[in-house]
Amino acid sequence: MRVMIVGGGKVGYYMAKTLLDHGHQPIVIEKDRKLCSQVANDLDIPVTQGDGSTVEYLEAAGCGRCQALVAVTGRDEVNLITCQIAKRVFHVEKTVARVNNPKNTEVLRRLGVDIAVSSTDNLARILEREVETAAIQQVLNLAGGTATVFEIQIPDRFKYNGKSLAQIPISESAVIIAITRSGELLIPRGNTQILNGDKVLCVARDTAIHELMQDWGLASN
Repeated sequence: MRVMIVGGGKVGYYMAKTLLDHGHQPIVIEKDRKLCSQVANDLDIPVTQGDGSTVEYLEAAGCGRCQALVAVTGRDEVNLITCQIAKRVFHVEKTVARVNNPKNTEVLRRLGVDIAVSSTDNLARILEREVETAAIQQVLNLAGGTATVFEIQIPDRFKYNGKSLAQIPISESAVIIAITRSGELLIPRGNTQILNGDKVLCVARDTAIHELMQDWGLASN
């Protein structure tokens, strides 16, 4: 997944590093030359110096080739404008904005931001869960947001089609709790097979979701 990050301060740096560690391709736009150099040197990723809330710099940095844009500057109005341009001009699939004033969260959502997050610590986790693959759908947050119940739509040509759960790699931090097949609910056991078209209900720590999707060949590149 190619992700444009507008804002190269602490939050943007953390976002880029986390996404990079998980195999994604972050691209950063930042006004401050010193911050640009720090991000580029530390992470060895593309960094553009300029105003990420303008069409000119977003285009120059390759916004049109990104699957997601995350605006994490310290100004909510800048984050809003950036997300609107990304969506309307460059047709970016998913936009995420850091909200510095929690009172603005609902306003940003109403004005077209897909995900408005006031807690910056969870930005990377939320972004991966929402954008990484269309095959996964969040059902319920657990344990203060550190675990999730989610549903996976098994695609056609699933590489483990016909294999039992005992034969499929599953993280120790994830549990398969139900399978829906042709409208019928199945309570899985070790010998239960996974078939193309199944809907698999899982509970996992958020740190294990990406690992599971990678192991099953469902994560976006």
